[in-house]
Amino acid sequence: MMPDLGKYAAEVVSAYAVSLGLLIGLVALSLRRSARLRDALRQVEDRQRKTNG
Repeated sequence: MMPDLGKYAAEVVSAYAVSLGLLIGLVALSLRRSARLRDALRQVEDRQRKTNG
């Protein structure tokens, strides 16, 4: 399945692993920030509803 990478196999595989790790980290941080912002927006909207009655 995997192509023959010759003497650079370790470097190529490690580069793919680092890239994949960074992508996963960015997605995780984005999802976490999205959840925090959604909660903050919900709190602002709730306060606004209470004020406007």
